[in-house]
Amino acid sequence: MPRSPLPALPSTSRRHQVADVLRAAIVDGTLQPGEKLRERDLAAELNISRAPIREALRQLEQEGLVVSYPYRGTEVLGISQEEVTEVLVPIRLTLERFAVRTVLPRLTEDDFTHLAGLVDRMAELAAAEDYAGLADADVEFHAFLITRSGHPHCLQLWNVIQPRLVAQFRRDAPAHPSVKAVPEQHARLLEALRSGNVERACEAVAAHIHDMPAPADPVSTVD
Repeated sequence: MPRSPLPALPSTSRRHQVADVLRAAIVDGTLQPGEKLRERDLAAELNISRAPIREALRQLEQEGLVVSYPYRGTEVLGISQEEVTEVLVPIRLTLERFAVRTVLPRLTEDDFTHLAGLVDRMAELAAAEDYAGLADADVEFHAFLITRSGHPHCLQLWNVIQPRLVAQFRRDAPAHPSVKAVPEQHARLLEALRSGNVERACEAVAAHIHDMPAPADPVSTVD
């Protein structure tokens, strides 16, 4: 079955605009794993020259969304469960536990309100079975904590894996045993963050990433 066409871009489009279009097409499944990405065809489809296409593909390769082979061109990369288990989960655990230890003393009531708003949005998206929106809100919740930690290297590493995480979340959301569990899991994580207890929050992050019930410790807090 032919895939949906990519949107045409104005001739003034730069590399990052092309990368945004291709990244979105990979994440939402318009461009499927294994699909060949030929500069000539993409340039014609997007109505631009081949130079920004070439630059955008190099950027997406750095993000792990495509791979280039000598004499074979570039193709879309899939995400295997082995990669999720052996690579993405351990990296997320390291980054997010570190971020929580750093960010917890900095979180303000406005921050908690923002995170609660994301949880409410997840509940609405889950009820509407908007899997793509739910995945995006999920990633936004975690990205907010990483960003608020204020640690540039942590944010840099997160930005490297975030496109893969978005693709994974969008891929797995429809198959989740209970879509309504996604906002519920984040609500439990938010409760642990509100407790102010660093160890409880770190344990909750680990439980959340491993998709297990978060530990409960409503009494113990830190000043």
